[in-house]
Amino acid sequence: MTADLTRSATDEPADAGGAGPSAPSATAGRGRRGGGGLGRYILTRFLLIIPTVLILMTVVFFLMRITGDPITAALGGRLTPDQLAQRRAEAGYDRPLIIQYLDYLWGVVRGDFGTTYTDRTPVAKILTEYGGATAELVIYAVVVALVIGVPLGMLAARARDRWGDLALRVLAILGYATPVFFVGLLLKLVFSVGLGWLPVAGRISSRGELTMGKILNPTPFYLLDAIRLGDASLLWDVVSHAILPAIALGLLTGGIFLRLVRTNMIGTLEMPYVDSARSRGVRESRLTTRHALRPALIPIITVMGMQIAMMLGGAVLTETTFEWKGLGYMLAEYMTARDYVAVQGIVMMLAVIVAISNFLVDVIAALIDPRVRY
Repeated sequence: MTADLTRSATDEPADAGGAGPSAPSATAGRGRRGGGGLGRYILTRFLLIIPTVLILMTVVFFLMRITGDPITAALGGRLTPDQLAQRRAEAGYDRPLIIQYLDYLWGVVRGDFGTTYTDRTPVAKILTEYGGATAELVIYAVVVALVIGVPLGMLAARARDRWGDLALRVLAILGYATPVFFVGLLLKLVFSVGLGWLPVAGRISSRGELTMGKILNPTPFYLLDAIRLGDASLLWDVVSHAILPAIALGLLTGGIFLRLVRTNMIGTLEMPYVDSARSRGVRESRLTTRHALRPALIPIITVMGMQIAMMLGGAVLTETTFEWKGLGYMLAEYMTARDYVAVQGIVMMLAVIVAISNFLVDVIAALIDPRVRY
């Protein structure tokens, strides 16, 4: 994949209007592979999700049992030894570990991830109730990262080695080097506590929750429901609660995108076909947006899969900082309570989201540039 990224960043785009040396090879590649090549690529990438999730599921299952069974971990010290033994027998934790593992796999296939021991809630219900909140936050963060990283990366490339470029590069380093929770606390201190412009925490106000309760067939996404309802005050309620968490989570990836766009765009702007277009009098702004932007964006699409995984990791800290009740927030709560059944189910769901995200990103990259197929 690294080699593919390098080629994508340095070769001439097919619609650049030039006659660079790489264009014939790309066209020939498309002709050789055709639709069948794309179909095999998508099928292969899709099938890779199964062993990936299975391996992670196995590792998480056995790691969760290194220190004993989940009931003893969650309720040990609060129940008598006889009560613990009875609960362990009821849950089947007195059976051999391999039998427990096979039962767990069969339950996952049927959509049963078990029941938490601290509040007796089905894990599947937790995943459906809070998974949408995390997905919504990650989507906001991706938008923030693109809005910050792409235009600033273009500006940095055009101002190469001048003070503006240096300032943006320092900004990018600060963006992805500063811990997410520190950025979140700083944003809360300035814009919520100090200026009072935005809410301190939560996903929506209590008044907004009452309005949301009136919506028939609600989706997991508050923003979508607010748009469906056509209530401007509710829409601002949702957006105002999302601004600071999205910025805190998106800054990290935005800094990476900035550096990526700058590096790839500088390489593309030095290509012969760009020099040819420049000699024909094409404006520098058009060269940047028309000829250099597309090759610079392809690596971002392929890297985005890994960044989504990082965002899900950062979502635990962001959701905890802003009391955004998603999977990250609930994961921290159940880890504190040592409820490993819930932890196991949430980690599994996050892994599935990452695997599916990588699959979709790879498919999109292959559709945009056939040279990334194998």
